[in-house]
Amino acid sequence: MSSQQIQVVVFIAITALIGLLTYLQCRGHNHKGATTNKEYFLAGGGLAWYFVAGSITLTNLSTDQLVGMNGSQMALLSLWEFSAVVGLIILAKVFLPIYYKAQCTTTTELLEQRYKNKHIRALIGLMFFLSVAFIFMPSVIYSGSLFMINMFDVDIPLMYVAMGFAGLGAVYAIFGGLRAVAVSDTYSGVLLLVMAVVVVFLALNAVDYDFSGIPKERLTLVGDNDSPIPWHTLLTGMVFIQAFYWGTNQVVTQRAMAAPNLKEAQKGVYAAAVIRFFIVPSIIVIPGIVAFKLYGDIGDATYGRIVGDVLPDWLSGVFAAAMAAAVLTTYNSNLNSAVALYVCDIHETYFSKEDEVNVPKLSALVSVILVVGSLFMVPVYQQADSIIQLLQELWGLLSMPILSIFIVGLLFKNVHAVAGISAVLFGVSIYAYFIFVHAPFGLHSIHLMFVTLVLSITVALTINRVVFKNGIELAEGVASR
Repeated sequence: MSSQQIQVVVFIAITALIGLLTYLQCRGHNHKGATTNKEYFLAGGGLAWYFVAGSITLTNLSTDQLVGMNGSQMALLSLWEFSAVVGLIILAKVFLPIYYKAQCTTTTELLEQRYKNKHIRALIGLMFFLSVAFIFMPSVIYSGSLFMINMFDVDIPLMYVAMGFAGLGAVYAIFGGLRAVAVSDTYSGVLLLVMAVVVVFLALNAVDYDFSGIPKERLTLVGDNDSPIPWHTLLTGMVFIQAFYWGTNQVVTQRAMAAPNLKEAQKGVYAAAVIRFFIVPSIIVIPGIVAFKLYGDIGDATYGRIVGDVLPDWLSGVFAAAMAAAVLTTYNSNLNSAVALYVCDIHETYFSKEDEVNVPKLSALVSVILVVGSLFMVPVYQQADSIIQLLQELWGLLSMPILSIFIVGLLFKNVHAVAGISAVLFGVSIYAYFIFVHAPFGLHSIHLMFVTLVLSITVALTINRVVFKNGIELAEGVASR
C-alpha cells in the first residue's frame, strides 16, 4: 500500500469513527420534532459543560486560524489568543448572566428587550447573519480546502474540495442540529488539539529547537508601530474586539446558552479559556515560525506544507481527519447560528410568528441557500494576500458598531432604538472610511476600532439627547453599583 493510500484509509476511518461517536451520543434526541426555537437551536438546554467547552473551542479554532495565523509566520499573532482569554471571562461573568436571566435564544434578542424595539434586533441579526454567510463560512471552507491540497500534495481544483466540505457540513447542521454540532466539535477538538501539539514538537525537532537565523521581529511578542499588533493596541481596541467576539457573537454564545443552567455554561466557558491560554497560542504560531526557517516566507501554504513534511504517513491521515472535522464543525457551527439568526430575528419578526413556523423545514431551506452562497464567495478568498488579515478587516466593519449598541443598551435605560440604529450605521461607515480611505494620524486598525466604538456610543447618546430629548439615565443595575 502506498503512503498516499495509507493516509486516505486512516483519514476515512477516523472521520467515520467521529461520525459514529457523534451519532451514538445524539441518538434519541431528534431535533426534527422540535416545536420551539430553544429546542431546535439550543439543543433543548441539554449541553453539558464539557460539550460547551469543546464546541466553543473548535468553533473558533479551525483552518482559518491554523492556516491563517501560521501563514503569518510570526509569534506576535499569539496575542490574539492570549487576549481571547479576557473575552471568554467577560462572556462568563458579564454577558451569560444577562442572557440566561433574559432567557435569550439569540444574543440580539437581548437588544429587543433592552430597546423595546423589534427592528433593532432584526438589523443587528441581519448584520451577524451576513457576516457569517459572507465572511466566516466561505473563509473556513477555503482555508480547509487549501490545507488539504497542500498537505496531501494533490492536483485537485480547490472548489471541488470546498464543495465536499460544504455539503458534509450542511448534512451535520440540517440533520443533526446544535447537539450533533457540539458533540462532534468536542470529539474532533480533542483529536485536533492533540495532533496540533504533536505537530509543534515535530516541527521544533525538525530544526533541533534552534531558531537562529529567524529575524527577531518574527519571534517577539512586543510589536512595534509597524507590526501587525503594536503593543499599545492591547490597551485600546484589543480588549473590546475580544469582548465583542466572545460576548455578543451568536456563533460562540449559542453554545454557552445551550447549557442546562448558568453555572454549567460558565464552567464550559472557563474550561475553554484554559485551553485557549495553555494550548492554542503555541499551535497557531510555532509551526509557522519553523516553516519560515525551513522554506522562507510562503504565506498561507505554510501549515499544510510543514504538517505534510514532519508527520509520518499514518499520522498524516489522522491529522487530516482532525482538520477535516475541524473544518466541518466550524462550518456547520456558523451555518447553524446563521440559520438561528434568520429564523428568530428576521423571519419571525416580519413574516411569521414562532408558533406558525415549521422550524426544521425553514431551517433546512435557509441552510441550502447559505451553503450555495458561501461557495460563490470562495474565489474572493483565493485572491487574498493573507486570509487572516482579510478576516480582521471585514470583521472590523461590524464589530465595534455592534458592540456599541450592546454597551449602550446595557448601561442606559432610556436610549431610543433609532438613536442606537443610527449609531451602528454611522460606526460601519466611519470604520470603512478609516480602513479603505484614510486612517487619521496613521493610527493602527485596532486603535481605529476603539475610536469607532467611542464615536458610535457618542453618536447614540447625542442623537438620543438632541433628537429625542432623553437625558442620560443609567440602567438600574448600573446605577446601584
